[in-house]
Amino acid sequence: AGLLVMDEVLDACNSGMLDTRELVDFLKNRPKDMEVVLTGRNPAPELVEMADYVTQMTKKKHPFDRGIGAREGIEM
Repeated sequence: AGLLVMDEVLDACNSGMLDTRELVDFLKNRPKDMEVVLTGRNPAPELVEMADYVTQMTKKKHPFDRGIGAREGIEM
């Protein structure tokens, strides 16, 4: 079934736009051959428990540091 990237979905859950239980249910019932990547901050404990990988990124350098604002398709 391929790869599904759910960009900033964790922030959608944290803000209440998406119920974490709905995301958990989707993940439990997805096709077994579907890889899913969730991005965002502060994942719910149940999502961390379900995950095969959990990565925490730390900024070393970013265009914001040079006064470059958010760019469509990159930061937003």
